[in-house]
Amino acid sequence: MQMKLSELQGKLILADKHGNALWLNERECSIQRRNQKVVEEAPSTFLDPETRRAMGEQAVALAKAVKYSSAGTVEFLVDSRKNFYFLEMNTRLQVEHPVTECITGLDLVQEMIRVAKGYPLRHKQADIPINGWAVECRVYAEDPYKSFGLPSIGKLSQYQEPLHVPSVRVDSGIQQGSDISIYYDPMISKLITYGSNRAEALKRMEEALDNYVIRGVAHNISLLREVIVHPRFVQGDISTKFLPEVYPDGFKGHNLTDLERRELLATAASLYVAEQLRSQRFLGTPRIPIAKSKRSSWDLSVRLGDGIYPVSVSKDGSSFSVEVDGMKLNVTSEWNLASPLLSVTIDGTQRTIQRLSRNASGDTSIQFLGTVYKLQILTKVAAELSKYMPEKAAEDTSSILRSPMPGAVVAVSVKPGDTVSEGQEICVIEAMKMQNSMIAAKTGKVKSVHCKVGETVGEGDLLVELE
Repeated sequence: MQMKLSELQGKLILADKHGNALWLNERECSIQRRNQKVVEEAPSTFLDPETRRAMGEQAVALAKAVKYSSAGTVEFLVDSRKNFYFLEMNTRLQVEHPVTECITGLDLVQEMIRVAKGYPLRHKQADIPINGWAVECRVYAEDPYKSFGLPSIGKLSQYQEPLHVPSVRVDSGIQQGSDISIYYDPMISKLITYGSNRAEALKRMEEALDNYVIRGVAHNISLLREVIVHPRFVQGDISTKFLPEVYPDGFKGHNLTDLERRELLATAASLYVAEQLRSQRFLGTPRIPIAKSKRSSWDLSVRLGDGIYPVSVSKDGSSFSVEVDGMKLNVTSEWNLASPLLSVTIDGTQRTIQRLSRNASGDTSIQFLGTVYKLQILTKVAAELSKYMPEKAAEDTSSILRSPMPGAVVAVSVKPGDTVSEGQEICVIEAMKMQNSMIAAKTGKVKSVHCKVGETVGEGDLLVELE
């Protein structure tokens, strides 16, 4: 029988210089990619009180044996039979320490400073509670559709933390206008939510992720949101192999149900109409004579993915009645089109969405349920005429190699005239502590090399051409 290993960010311990030591419960950190944590929580869904106590006592015994003083973390691996094995000790606070603070009520930084000053611990083991549940998501400047997260760089053109959501904590060191560069870890912030139980903490995390505004760089909000609502995660069935097991073909974003698809189409169509109505007014005054501006219905064509859907919209006060797939949905909002966040109620269901972009061709992108969807919204007449528009031919990528991310070139293995085989390494790009091997897509002769060691390249930059 194969054992499922679930890495617990073991036991946070706190020890002073007088021989006293405490264990502060465990943190579950099994959701990882490339051995880096993505989602953490405290306490663990897997441990029972007896295993929790045994693990804590061993962590304290280790700290006392080496005469450790300060806060630190003893990491364990735990199998499906609750056997646990020592992995390592980190002699410092770690990224996920806020979840421990939430359930114990301790300020760990303050306690570390007191210990460093020489004061004895102020608490006994019996004073350390498990009060409620806390979840932490690591928000990264990464593209989760590439290997669960390849780094993204750029300037945060718009940034708004969801601090208006109850029981939310955000630990960050950036602000709107900050640059995300290739020289540092791509983490933007630690997003923490707290609840009286796990379901409440997860529901607040879902709301916080929907209300987090990050523009200018790619980010992993979509992946985080999908993880915390996945039935397997909600049930607590998690392990260090969660991501590759749940997404064996890579992360593809949220898979819309039929109802969610209709909600998205209705919302997008309502946004389009609300914008059309706004464009008819100037400083609150109609730009078009009243007699000519009383239009109350619109027939639209909305493209989403490979599908094209006829959508009819009728205005009723501040609401819209939208017909999609022969079904009518009532869409209500304040329609503040200048706000980065838009609260929309669709047949009684509240959704927080973000419209990220739009253009004169009807193209728009909307963040819905955490995932960004690209749509094209046209009038019925425009949709009928669009078939006469020439389509841009897709680039043949088999003979060229472009950088999938921004970074620095640390190695170039070929030169013009060399023959390479499919899968052969051509160069190595380093970004944010990771080295990524770039390989040839086919067998061929190198026509030209457009990069050199030490050079900085951007996402999409041409690296090598084959004949």
